[in-house]
Amino acid sequence: MTFAATVLTLYPDMFPGPLGISLAGRALERGDWSMDAVQIRDFATDKHRTVDDTPAGGGAGMVLKVDVLASAIDHARATNPGAPVLAMTPRGTPISQERVRELAAGPGAIILCGRFEGFDERIFEGREVEEISVGDIVLSGGECAALMVLDACIRLLPGVMGAASSGTEESFEDGLLEYPHYTRPVEWEGRTIPEVLRSGDHAKIAAWRKTQAEDHTRSRRPDLWERHVDVRDRLPLMRGKKTKD
Repeated sequence: MTFAATVLTLYPDMFPGPLGISLAGRALERGDWSMDAVQIRDFATDKHRTVDDTPAGGGAGMVLKVDVLASAIDHARATNPGAPVLAMTPRGTPISQERVRELAAGPGAIILCGRFEGFDERIFEGREVEEISVGDIVLSGGECAALMVLDACIRLLPGVMGAASSGTEESFEDGLLEYPHYTRPVEWEGRTIPEVLRSGDHAKIAAWRKTQAEDHTRSRRPDLWERHVDVRDRLPLMRGKKTKD
């Protein structure tokens, strides 16, 4: 099964963009995944190909029209059946590595890129659309956010990364930030690679990396650390319940 990405956008020339180079680009050339950037304006019905209008009730900016958006989504679903529709919006659910893994394991994704003041709210009532955010920031449009989400998915596809462990031994995969990395030279400006990493003792190295990951998460992302501790503490209870059942 090939991961198929369909992007609904007013700027299809932005794709594949950076996804056309390096590992993702080579995977695209091999056919490991596919990309279809669809012009939303093609689904406008008037002679001016209008895709937006003024906000109901007044206010600044323009809003993407629900009828145009619905036609674009229906077209994408017909050509990419089974793929979830994701709308890039600051008010969406923050994307997580867990959700990325779910997407990467599926048939692909249809990504709706907003512009102006965003989407007519009725599109979320009339179509099954998942609202996704890439962070507490506001962008000029959803295209850059779509590239981020797709990059996160594509790198997890089989054969895209060189080492299989590259997709698992990194930040967020086990609820923690990743441990620090070093490489040669051994000494630089009086700073040396930690001795444990030069010891050749794989058990000690693994223990050091785990401790570093925990310390970094606790100090830099207390929100992640709190969730990690909560999950860790609940695991024995969950295992015990399964055993009793």
